[in-house]
Amino acid sequence: MANIKSAKKRVLVAERNAQKNKAIKTGVKTAVKKVNAAIEGGDKKAADEALLSATSLIDKACSKGVFHKNTASRKVSRLASAVNKMS
Repeated sequence: MANIKSAKKRVLVAERNAQKNKAIKTGVKTAVKKVNAAIEGGDKKAADEALLSATSLIDKACSKGVFHKNTASRKVSRLASAVNKMS
């Protein structure tokens, strides 16, 4: 651990931020899995609903700085195209 007070604080803050970021990323992964499960099941309505919530979570993660804007855009685009290919 660091000796200087400000360095100690930075370590704590970095740890806290890492936990927040991990929680947000985990939520996004879960939402993406729900979309993929609905696509696999062939349920268009459930896929649309899951896509809407996943898009919202990805956009929130992007606004909080967890994802780069291009990464968020790529994730949303891939999900949307997968849902649109259903029928």
